[in-house]
Amino acid sequence: MNDPSNTSEEIYDIGLFEAAGIELEYMIVDSMNLDVLPICDSVLHEISGTYENEVYPDGESGFSAWSNELALHVIEFKSLKPVTDLNNTGGLFQKEVSYANSILKKYNARLLPTAMHPWMNPEREFKIWPHGNREIYNTFDRIFGCRGHGWSNLQSMHINLPFMNNDEFVKLHTAIRILLPMINALSASSPFIEGRFSGFYDTRVEVYRTNSIIIPSITGKIIPEPVTGIDDYRDHILNRIYSDLEKYDPERIISYEWVNARGCIARFERGTIEIRTSDIQECPGADIACARLIIEVLKKLVNEDISSFEEQINADTESLYKILISVITNGTSAVIDDTGFLRIFGLKNRCSAAEFWEKMAELYFSDSGEDSIFLSNIFKHGNLSERILRSAGKTPSKKQLFSVYNNLSLCLSEGIQYIP
Repeated sequence: MNDPSNTSEEIYDIGLFEAAGIELEYMIVDSMNLDVLPICDSVLHEISGTYENEVYPDGESGFSAWSNELALHVIEFKSLKPVTDLNNTGGLFQKEVSYANSILKKYNARLLPTAMHPWMNPEREFKIWPHGNREIYNTFDRIFGCRGHGWSNLQSMHINLPFMNNDEFVKLHTAIRILLPMINALSASSPFIEGRFSGFYDTRVEVYRTNSIIIPSITGKIIPEPVTGIDDYRDHILNRIYSDLEKYDPERIISYEWVNARGCIARFERGTIEIRTSDIQECPGADIACARLIIEVLKKLVNEDISSFEEQINADTESLYKILISVITNGTSAVIDDTGFLRIFGLKNRCSAAEFWEKMAELYFSDSGEDSIFLSNIFKHGNLSERILRSAGKTPSKKQLFSVYNNLSLCLSEGIQYIP
């Protein structure tokens, strides 16, 4: 196989929860009508003078990299190095947003948050990155057909968490797997598709979970299978994907660990597990607040403060998947009544998804600063999808949608939450 994944004997530099890596994705849109504008290559060219997939606004020793993957109207900001303290990271990403918006002004464009564009038609508007790595992107397009929402209309926050060795990998993977079904109750921001309410509070995850249906092993159930180690992960997840891909990708152009599309994936090349399910919020501060709460709950699971490793690893994948589907369908109103699942988090009684996260914050998140305010607003006013729906309604006109998403763009530029 092409994949350079390491074996269970590999030792990495950074241990559990010593740092984190954050990636935030935004849409580039026309300033006047908010239609998607496929000009990310021009923006990156403004920084480097070349058409590269990844550029460094403050040099390779700076805070961030800007990049593009696949869809030409999407730009990604990511921390270049592991961040040991996320407290001030929202402000650092906000500076990247401001800088990008200043560049976009000359193109009569701006950044738009949320996990899906509310009226984009991918068949008409999607453009693929036309420069470096074209062989990879063209292979994805040839196999899966990327002119669908599940490929071309997705924006998310990725959280990369490190592990130092095989033992830490298993503990971290097991904990993330357990929490994955609940993350989108906190972060959902994608209620609309092609101008209408989709019926889901997290439409992004709904379209994402079927975007690789021609090769089901790539996405699985979003919730990854339990594994006992790095070698087990490679044998039962990665190698199965590579085997299933061989018919479609005989040259093994995309047979690497990053083709795995589960809700969290191992990145052995850098010694992290990447959480990929969280919808992007309306401003970086809200994303970082969500990330910090997620990480604090994961710490409690990994340390076995609230449940044993055995309880966690024995959680049934299908049961976790059912909770995920309920959450993306019903938002914070989803009823969590799986007693085994609740017990893992130290909860005794059935609760709503909203009550779950409020309890997690009460028990495990002690910060009283800005992140606490961001989270309190989510608990009080609902996740971003619920706030968007409260403003626009479930059958909005194009004018109503424009008004709401124009305000969301302003929230991003000002670094504030959207509270209708």
